[in-house]
Amino acid sequence: MKLLAGNSNLPLAKAIADYLELPLTQASVRRFADEEVFVEIQENVRGEDVFVVQSTSFPTNDNLMELLICIDALKRASAKRITAVIPYFGYARQDRKPGPRTPISAKLVANLITKAGADRVLTMDLHAGQIQGFFDIPTDNLWAAPVMAADIQARYSNKRLMVVSPDVGGVVRARSLAKRLDNAPLAIVDKRRERAGESEVMNIIGDVEGHCCVLVDDIVDSAGTLCNAAAALKEQGATEVVAYCSHGVLSGGAQARVTASVLTELVVTDSIFREGLDGSTKLRRLTIAPLFGEAIHRIADESSVSSLFD
Repeated sequence: MKLLAGNSNLPLAKAIADYLELPLTQASVRRFADEEVFVEIQENVRGEDVFVVQSTSFPTNDNLMELLICIDALKRASAKRITAVIPYFGYARQDRKPGPRTPISAKLVANLITKAGADRVLTMDLHAGQIQGFFDIPTDNLWAAPVMAADIQARYSNKRLMVVSPDVGGVVRARSLAKRLDNAPLAIVDKRRERAGESEVMNIIGDVEGHCCVLVDDIVDSAGTLCNAAAALKEQGATEVVAYCSHGVLSGGAQARVTASVLTELVVTDSIFREGLDGSTKLRRLTIAPLFGEAIHRIADESSVSSLFD
């Protein structure tokens, strides 16, 4: 088994390698003067089971091209099996046609990864579960819920917890987390989105008064939805509001928005590498390296990945 890292999230790749007690495969992933990506594998990978760790986060297109070229290089070097390990799958929010003459970019990216030569995909908390069906190769979609639940129980178990979904579409995700928290009660934020990137909270479905509310979502981008939802929950009598999100995109002024909000803290995983999170008083990072390390180990051993979540 070999573990190859792109440049998008080297700290996570190194942490996964430490968990597996494997060195990262020697490779050069660099740019020419005109920003073309060049990849050179500096070890023999013939007949090897190779896992390529690369989140397709900002800069999305650059990191995606790195992933595709790494896969192509491994394919041409006669690797036996290539697994694309994509902790954060970019373009996942473009999973359907919201209007006429618009693309389904998530399907296009899935086709690119497959055509490049990947034999398998390992990712986490896809924005929509049906994206797994966009791939014509085996795809494992891990959940961050066990990691989040362990952290919540360690920090907030002495409080009256209530899990809150920031929209109707995230109810299944919120219910899964609530089940892990000893069947904590569930509430839903009903919101109306006027345009992309903006949301208006309408009302809260459920009695949140006197509860410590745990907002759970897959992606936090501008953080407007979470901050508005937190304010609405406090107005309805919540004692405090914390947010747990799988992927911290945190674009634009998201960090400042979170810092100025009524949120006690926002917790994200390290699926996306971002500098400066450690200096924020309200932003905290959870590592998913053991989760991915164990999944990679099980795939290499041809054992069950789904039993990780039993």
